[in-house]
Amino acid sequence: MSHSEPDGFAARKRRATSARIAASAARLAGRHGVASTTVEQIAADAEVARATFFRYYSTKESAIAEGVTGPWLVLVTEALARQPEHLSAKAALVAAFDELAGHFSDHRDEIWELARLTRSSPALHAWTTQTYQRYEDAIARLLTPRFPASSEPDPRPRLLAVLAMGAVRICLDDWVATGGSLPAPLSRAFASITVEPG
Repeated sequence: MSHSEPDGFAARKRRATSARIAASAARLAGRHGVASTTVEQIAADAEVARATFFRYYSTKESAIAEGVTGPWLVLVTEALARQPEHLSAKAALVAAFDELAGHFSDHRDEIWELARLTRSSPALHAWTTQTYQRYEDAIARLLTPRFPASSEPDPRPRLLAVLAMGAVRICLDDWVATGGSLPAPLSRAFASITVEPG
């Protein structure tokens, strides 16, 4: 047996435990509200000790934020990675989000509840905003190969990622406030982004 196998198993186990705690946190907060959800409830639901909770998350808000945003980060990055190599950075990004929008009706209630939840608590909103940077970093990494190679640092992949997540936040804000459609305004917002290879 190689020494890397136990380390690999341990890392997978840590990720699974972290994801289980985060999922429990988001589920309980969605059901009872952030204020009424306690660390003890989250730990019990995730079947871990209270001390184990704090090995992974410093506050209940950080666990809830991870539970809200983490699964969608996987969906976004996987959709972006599937786009054909010949597409420009913006075209690949638009195609990835269009692909996700095609499944919107299947997840509408869940997206609504999570969007409402993240705006119900100043602490949770702050944590969620912080985790959005993970989206931006992941998207930028996937977009970088779609820009021409340069000897100078190119800010455009990160700029495009920041604009994309800004569009998502604006559209979610409007959707929670007024209802209606989410995919259509999001598509219009993405169409207005103009960062392209020059």
